[in-house]
Formats: sequence, C-alpha cells, structure tokens
Amino acid sequence: WDCLLLVLVRIYFVLYLSNNLKQNQKGQQKIKNCNHTGAQSDQHQPWERISSKMSELKSRRRESVNKETEELQKMEVTEEPAVSDNKQKIELKQNITLMNGVGMIIGSIIGSGIFITPTGVVKQAGSAGSSLIIWAVCGVFSTLGALCYAELGTTITKSGGDYTYILEVYGDLFAFLKLWVEMLIIRPSSQYVVSLVFATYTLKPFYPDCNVPDSPAKLIACLCLTLLTFVNCISVKAATKVQDMFTASKLLALTIIIIFGFIQIIRGDIPYLQPDVVFEGSHTGVGNIVLALYSGLFAFGGWNYLNYVTEEMINPERNLPLAIIISMPIVTIVYVLTNLAYFTTISPRVMIETEAVAVIFGEYHLGVVSWLIPIFVGLSCFGAVNGSLFTSARLFYAGAREGHLPSALGLVHTDHFTPVPSLIFTCFLSMLYACSQDIFSVINLFSFFTWLCVGMAIAGMVWLRWKKPELRRPIKIFLAIPIVFVLACIFMIVVSFWAAPFECLIGAAIILTGIPFYLLGYKWKKPHIVEKIIEIFTLFCQKIFMSVPEDK
Repeated sequence: WDCLLLVLVRIYFVLYLSNNLKQNQKGQQKIKNCNHTGAQSDQHQPWERISSKMSELKSRRRESVNKETEELQKMEVTEEPAVSDNKQKIELKQNITLMNGVGMIIGSIIGSGIFITPTGVVKQAGSAGSSLIIWAVCGVFSTLGALCYAELGTTITKSGGDYTYILEVYGDLFAFLKLWVEMLIIRPSSQYVVSLVFATYTLKPFYPDCNVPDSPAKLIACLCLTLLTFVNCISVKAATKVQDMFTASKLLALTIIIIFGFIQIIRGDIPYLQPDVVFEGSHTGVGNIVLALYSGLFAFGGWNYLNYVTEEMINPERNLPLAIIISMPIVTIVYVLTNLAYFTTISPRVMIETEAVAVIFGEYHLGVVSWLIPIFVGLSCFGAVNGSLFTSARLFYAGAREGHLPSALGLVHTDHFTPVPSLIFTCFLSMLYACSQDIFSVINLFSFFTWLCVGMAIAGMVWLRWKKPELRRPIKIFLAIPIVFVLACIFMIVVSFWAAPFECLIGAAIILTGIPFYLLGYKWKKPHIVEKIIEIFTLFCQKIFMSVPEDK
C-alpha cells in the first residue's frame, strides 16, 4: 500500500507539472502576440491622431465660415435700405407728373402777347371774323405739330428736344448749329424780354402818368431771372409747382376776360360781331393770309418745350402724349374765346392801334379793380420765364452731355439733382441782354430759325420711319400729318425770307459763324495743356456748385 500510494503521488505530480508548463507556454505566446500588435498600433497611432485632429479643425472651420457668411448676409440685408437711402444715383430724377407737363406746355405758350398785343393777326386779317378763323386754324395746326413731337419724344426718349432729334438724324454739325443759336440768341434774349415785360407791369403802378424808366425795369428783370434761377436750382418739384401756380393764374385772368365777353354777348351789346359787320374789311390777299397765319403760329410757340425734359417725366410714354393732347386744345379754345371777348368791346381798328388790349378791356369792364389786369400780365410773364429757364437749362445740359458744350455744364447737384451750372449759365446769358438797347431787332433776325429746326426734326421722324422701322414707337400718327407739317414749315421759312429778306440773311450768316467754333471746340484734338485747363475749370465748378457728372 505504501508503494501504491507513492506511485499515485508521483503520477499526480507529473501531470500537474505538465499542465502548468503548457499553460505557461500559452501565456507567453499570448504576451508575444500582444506585444507585436501593440508595437504595430504604436507605429500607426500618431498619424491617425493627426488626421483626426485635422478633420476636426476643418469641420470647425467650415462651421465658423458658414456662421460668418450667414452673419454677413444678415448685415447686407439690413444695410441695403440704408445704403439706398443715403447714396442715390446721381442723375436728373423723374419728378414731372402729367399735370406738371400740362402746366409746362400751357405756361410756355401763353405769355404776355395775348394780354398786350394780339394785333398781328387782326392787322393782316382785317376783320374780327377772319381773325377768329385764323386763330382756330393756327391752334389746329400747332396741335398737329405737337402730335408729331409726341411720337418723336416717345421714340427718342432723351431730353433736349429739337437738338436731340437733329443730332440723332442729321449728325453733330447741324445739332451744334442749333445749339449755338439757341445758346447765344434765342433763349437768353426771349427770357430777358419776357422778364422785362414783367418788370414793366410790376412797376407801372408807381409811374401812373409816365413810362417806366429803363434802369429800374432792367433791375427788376434781372432780379426776376435770379429768383427763378434760384428756385430751379433748389428743387425740380419747387420749379414745377411755381409753373403750375402761375399757369393757373394766367388761365384765371383769361377766364375773367372770357366771362365778361360772354356777358356782353348775352346782353346783345356786340356791335363788332354782328353778322353784317363781322367780316367787314377782311383782307383776302394771299400775302395777308400768310402773314396772319405767321403771326398766329408765332403766338402758339412753346408747344414743343415739354420734349426738352423727357427724361425727367414720370412714365413719358404715357404722360408726354397725354399732356400734349390735353394742353393744346385748352390753349386753342382759350385763345379763340379771349379774342372773341376782346371783339365784344374793342373794334379791330382800335385793337390794331393799342399797345395794351387787355388793359383797355379791363378798364371798360372792371372799373376800379382794373388794376388786376396788369398784375395778371406780370404773373403770366413770370410763369413764362420760369418755363423757359427750366427747359433752356436742360437743352444746354444735353449739349454738354454730348460733348458740344463744356463738360462743366453737364454737372448735376449731389443733393438737389438739378443741373445747377447749366441754370446759372442760362441766367448769366439772359442778363447780358440788359446791356442791349434794341433787343427786338436781334430777335427778328431769327424769325425763320424755329420753323427750320421744327421742320428738320419732323422730317427726321419720317426718315426714321423709313430707315429704322424696328424702333419702338408707343404712338404712331398718320404719316400724312408729318408730311403736311414739313411742307408747311418750308412755306413758313419762305414767307420769313419774303417778308424780311435782309434780316433773315443776316441771321443765316450768324448761324454759320458757329462752324469755326464747332471745329475748334468739338472736332479739334486739343493739346494736353488745353485739356488740363478744361479739367481744372470743371473741377472748380464741381467744388463751387457741389455738382458731379451724372452716373452712367
């Protein structure tokens, strides 16, 4: 038993040792494997950490960039209204409404002539009946011309009127000559004459028994020009309101005259309008009829003034034709009825001899308040000067924009958006005519020029119909109307040379003096020093008038 027990103990011991040995071997093998894999993981771990860090940074950067972009977009959205409010585009703004356009046309046509001396038609027609027919025919004829300009203004939607249309069709030279004569003679002289009439009627109550002296009349005329220039520089809306107000005042004055005329007709006290005498003394000669038409059409001058401010009209394609269609019949009816009212009280012979028809009419009907008529005449002249200044400045502004006048005249005020340099230039030229002793003789030299430019513009409209049919034309009038009107313009030019050949030839010679200035000022390639002087002068005007070129 002792031996058997010893054998069993040894067998157990051997089995125990072998089992422990196997377990140790397996443990070492696991440790080796673990060490091997640990070494490999230690080799790849830094790069994995770096890549993970970089991807994390990129994601964070993307998030921050997205946040910044969103914040910038929010800031732009909130700042856009402030920017648009604080910094507007530098240009002449569209402020002229339909009613402003109607006031512009009526105020430009009706000046002092209908109050003072509507005698040109009566003198040539010879009778009351013939005079009224001539006035009606002139009104219809002027309306047809205005309709042609409605098509021109909606086809060529630039400011500048005749100048722009001639430039578009005939080129730079003819446009420059038009601008040359308008700048030197027609615009400043007519503005000064009307302002002088305003001054004369304003001062007449202080000189009841004698003529108004020249010096105070010229001073008041210059003050009138200065005041209206200031108003036009400050605001377009202020200028149009002045125009509307004074247009209403002159219509009111003419309405008073017409009402008293109808009162005379209702009473039957119309000795000069009786059927047996209304056409007595009529002149039926061709020369008399032509000259009567010439005088009547001259009284309707100004129907094309709204085309000088086309760019400043609100919705010009609609409002320009409508303003013409509304205003021209009003002017025609008012002119005919006013002359009818005159003939109820004043004979054709007295009307030819008098220098103030409306004043005589007022003294007869208004009695102690007849002083209202001179006041209304002055107000009418004041409104006419305002309309002429407004459109003349736009004409010179358009010329400077095209390079035909110094670039300083094409500047726009940064706050008021008005052509301040051009307005001041217009006022200065008008005041220079205060030095003239016989300004009317200067104006008579260019009696044909207006019809020449109008005829060229409307003939250009017919040419555009043929050469450029693809142009957009919101309105298109019957082709026979512009053709007939061009023939009539040619006829009026011939009549001008027939009535005053020497004066018209002098006027034509003065027009041709613009050719050297065109070559020197526009065609000539100026030296560097000349360009530098012009640049310095333009910069000086920008600083003085707080104006800059318009934004393209």
